[in-house]
Amino acid sequence: MPLCHDRQQVRREACRVAGIREQDVTDFRIVRQSVDARHKGDIKYSYTVDLGIKKELKYNRRSRRVQEIIPVTYRPVVSGSIPAVSPIAVIGSGPAGLFCAYLLAKNGYRPVLLERGKCVEERQADVARFWSGDKLLPESNVQFGEGGAGTFSDGKLNTLVKDKAGRNRFVLETFAAFGAPEEILYVNKPHIGTDVLRTVIINMRNEIVRLGGSIFFSSKVTDLIIEDGRLAALRIGNENRMHVSAAVLAIGHSARDTFAMLEKRGAAMEPKPFAVGLRVEHPQAMIDRNQYGMEADLSLLPTASYKLTHHAANGRSVYTFCMCPGGYVINASSEEGRLAVNGMSLHARDSGNANSAVIVSVTPEDFPDPSDPLSGAAFQRELEERAYRVGRGRIPQQRFGDFEADPDNDAFRTGGEAADSPADYDSHTSGNESGSPIVYVSRTRGEAADADLRELFPAPVREALIEGMHAFSEKIDRFDRPDAILSAVESRTSSPVRITRDDSFQSNIRGLYPCGEGAGYAGGIMSAAMDGLKTAEALMACYKPG
Repeated sequence: MPLCHDRQQVRREACRVAGIREQDVTDFRIVRQSVDARHKGDIKYSYTVDLGIKKELKYNRRSRRVQEIIPVTYRPVVSGSIPAVSPIAVIGSGPAGLFCAYLLAKNGYRPVLLERGKCVEERQADVARFWSGDKLLPESNVQFGEGGAGTFSDGKLNTLVKDKAGRNRFVLETFAAFGAPEEILYVNKPHIGTDVLRTVIINMRNEIVRLGGSIFFSSKVTDLIIEDGRLAALRIGNENRMHVSAAVLAIGHSARDTFAMLEKRGAAMEPKPFAVGLRVEHPQAMIDRNQYGMEADLSLLPTASYKLTHHAANGRSVYTFCMCPGGYVINASSEEGRLAVNGMSLHARDSGNANSAVIVSVTPEDFPDPSDPLSGAAFQRELEERAYRVGRGRIPQQRFGDFEADPDNDAFRTGGEAADSPADYDSHTSGNESGSPIVYVSRTRGEAADADLRELFPAPVREALIEGMHAFSEKIDRFDRPDAILSAVESRTSSPVRITRDDSFQSNIRGLYPCGEGAGYAGGIMSAAMDGLKTAEALMACYKPG
């Protein structure tokens, strides 16, 4: 379809392609919408649609663009026979825990959801105060609290997980039913935005309670009570004990204290590869013009994004991650004296800057002790301590031109005015006809400070980051511009451990079900939510509703 069109025109064109009269269509649904920008001078929207028709009607069977399908509906089965004499607990209310608890509640299990942090309304206020300069609260921050780390993100809902059971569609439909825009059901790269996501989380919470579930905030699980190799109860805080039939461990990728407790209790764990690096910011107008062309009507197109990869000469993989169009770099710390950053976008994606993590793969061989399951977390902590130190407690930032320069060279500079660089994209979109460079500033949530980021990383990681930035400029012009703004440190890309589970989804501690991103089985909102559904299915195959 051309850029300017409406839903009725999409329906009409689909009927023409399928060889069906419009009046014979009983159902019409947009399945996928994407932007085809391969030809910058002729950008189009591409659609896949479902047309419902009566069986006896003929359609264009010869066209490769038309095929008959049988829609997949997610139908989890309740087949368990073991009575749940005590509650089934779900530890953590990120997407994995939230969807696990929701599916259990829908099927009559009355789960108990335990969250170490606060409800999203109180958590949001705590985070806003922290970003304004107040003290970090270890149990209420960007990592911990209702909704998990994804609550303060772009709210991306795309995943590479293959799904024949319909879980992906179920998750999207659930989000839409609880307040997300309908477009997430069909756009190619759906996102909710942190502002809308909070409303969705509140609505899901209320529905879990309405269905018979219970939710307890500020209820950190501090220990496991194990009897004969099986989980018998949970210790909550310092004194409270809750007997459980089973517990889902959906603790998120930053629950380092819980990882330590699990190791102490003998849960089988192993170190896991992940990636570390920096956040890079560019003017969003520059990304839009690179992706769509100088003459494109941006009012008819979504804010542009990108995904880039490079294999560095030293063998490291370099790639962009969690790209936030029109977003903000945020202070995502959760431990005193350590600093981590992440990206976040509102639904409108209108901050004026694009930001993305540029990260480099690290493996257990890079960690202090490759055999120690918690060595990856120690590696993260060391990076975050350096970032806190060089930024003096604030988000440390530096321009890319300074990051790659020799600090002994006169050209090395931290702070001051932006480096001169061609401003074709900036001037074209900002009304600056002089062609002079435009100074753009970082868009952050949390205080920032000029710093030297070179000392943060081991040499192989730093070298791969610099090489990757230049390689990405072959795909996006001037990605490596000297005044590109870098923020550190991006260290929470995924969990540093995997809590092993068997085919029944249980740990070696029977009755304990590791789940989601924190357990090492997901990466992002969608895959975590889908793993939460799978874990609920495993419980429903074992226990009967009580």
